[in-house]
This record gives sequence, structure tokens and C-alpha cells, in this order.
Amino acid sequence: MALSDGGPALFRLVRFWSRRWAGLAAGEQRRVQHVHTLEAVHSAEASGVEPSVGEIAHRLGLDHSGASRLVRDATAAGYLERVESEVDRRRTVPRLTESGRELLAGALDWQRQAFAELTEDWAEPDRRRFAEYLRRLAEQVDRPSRSG
Repeated sequence: MALSDGGPALFRLVRFWSRRWAGLAAGEQRRVQHVHTLEAVHSAEASGVEPSVGEIAHRLGLDHSGASRLVRDATAAGYLERVESEVDRRRTVPRLTESGRELLAGALDWQRQAFAELTEDWAEPDRRRFAEYLRRLAEQVDRPSRSG
């Protein structure tokens, strides 16, 4: 397989999972959006970055208004709360609530199980190597944009 085949393979996987999530009932679709938002907040915090709406927009690949809407919806659903920024006390930033942490934990458990099932017939060293490559790729796309 040529190195250039990695791109099409990656996007086949994205389409595969997107179709499965798109087929969910409307209520579940909303929960999926909440999970995406919670993952963005959590990953920002885990990397030592304050989870501003701009940072969440970057991590989700959205514009500021789209990210703001997702944060507002997750807050209204009780998964996030607004707290005073540690960087600029005049602003507030989202933080996971207890129910947000529970929803995120459940989603992460499901994701781990899906990975385990998809790679169950792989040799353990291959599974670990692939998992590490996926983590590296995810960390790379989470890095703050150089233009902003």
C-alpha cells in the first residue's frame, strides 16, 4: 500500500462512522453533538489549554458561532457550566458538570470497545501501534492553530 493511500483510507473510516452516527434518532443525534462538545472541552483542559469557545471551534473544525451554539446547547442540557476564566476574569469558559463527565466517560468507554472489536483479530503489537498512531494524529489536529 502506498503512503498516499492513507488519506483515502482515513476518509473511508470517517464516512463509515459518520453514516452510523447520522442514522441515529434525533434525540441521540443531539447527544452525539453534546459528546463532541464535551470531548473538545476535555481535550483542551487535558492539554493545558483553557476551553474557550474559540478553542472549541478549532478542535471541532467549526466557526465561532457554531461552537458557541454547541456550548450553549450542552450547557442547557446540564453537561457544561460556565465558570470564570483563569486567564481573563472578565470572561467565562465552559467546564464539564458531573453529568457531563458521566456522559463523556460512557462515550469514551463505547469508543474503546468499538476500537477493541474492530481490531480484535489483529496481533497485539499492531493494535498498540495503531492506537498510538491514532493518538498522535488526534493530538496533532488538536494543537492550536498557528494562524489564530
